[in-house]
Amino acid sequence: MDVFCHHLYEYEKGLRNLILHTTHPDNKKLMLKRLNNKNIAYLIYQVSDKKINILFGDDHCIEVIKKIDKNDLTEYTAEEDFILGIMLGYDRLKQCQRYIDFKKERADQELIAG
Repeated sequence: MDVFCHHLYEYEKGLRNLILHTTHPDNKKLMLKRLNNKNIAYLIYQVSDKKINILFGDDHCIEVIKKIDKNDLTEYTAEEDFILGIMLGYDRLKQCQRYIDFKKERADQELIAG
């Protein structure tokens, strides 16, 4: 919960517009109570029985994620992954390199598949 509280602090202080927080499902109820009390938009993705991702932050950012309309971050295209990384405030140059690597990996997989 300490990391969640820090993420909440960063959002409320305007340091980040969107947060991706990974946690155990047992924490979900308490976290959603805090987000709802503060009227902060969020989405939840079930990763496994022991892990969920909670995306929370600005309404516009959450709306973009909803428009992408995928229930699993591993299903994101290179472009969607890039957009998410930028919205999360990740380093732009590293996101560019990640995008290039992602596209190269997919191209290599297509060559192997024939």
